[in-house]
Amino acid sequence: MNLTEKILAKMIDQSYLKPNASVQEILKFCEAVRRYNFKAAYVLPTNVPLLVKELKNTEIRVATAIGFPFGANFPEVKAFEAEKMIEAGAEEIDMVINIGALKSGSYELVYQDIKKIVDAAQNMITKVILETYYLTDDEIVKGCQISKDAGASFVKTCSGFTPTGAKVEHIRLMRKTVGAKMGVKASGKVWDIDTCLNMIKAGADRIGVSKGEVLIDELHKKYNGSYEIEETKED
Repeated sequence: MNLTEKILAKMIDQSYLKPNASVQEILKFCEAVRRYNFKAAYVLPTNVPLLVKELKNTEIRVATAIGFPFGANFPEVKAFEAEKMIEAGAEEIDMVINIGALKSGSYELVYQDIKKIVDAAQNMITKVILETYYLTDDEIVKGCQISKDAGASFVKTCSGFTPTGAKVEHIRLMRKTVGAKMGVKASGKVWDIDTCLNMIKAGADRIGVSKGEVLIDELHKKYNGSYEIEETKED
């Protein structure tokens, strides 16, 4: 794959998830999202209506995160939140799993936690945040398997609220587990173009960042706007 600036922009989920975000800051965020024409824009739930208004008549997808950032709500609460976000105009949903349930081996709870959101979202894209910082490799594999069984569209590394972010070895493990047809999103401290490229090489097809413009600008300056990547997705 010849990764151009335009293609990279369409792999980026740009986020502004600060709890103290003002209307003025969200409007400035929307300006950057429109300027670079990213794949999706993520804000906290109560800012979704403003995002829908500001991104109207663009191809940028309105997205939000639920059960965020800890994932420790009841499945029914998360499902209700997903329904409200879809009513408000969200087009993609990222959810944080019940991390403690996964680590405790309560796999049916983890499954229901994801499945209720997938059902509430109907045919919309749903991404499951595993929060890999807290998980062993075996737990990452199990989380991926449950997410796939529950019908999620993507598995995702991190919320961005942990000490470390996405790791290449975790992306590679997640891709190997879910296969080629399910999405893998690298999120959390992907702050420079070389880190981003390594995530894509390992199998990520979405990149979650708060400053996607930095990645685009670095691709332009460091690699003259394009980079050849050999795809490594597993069957």
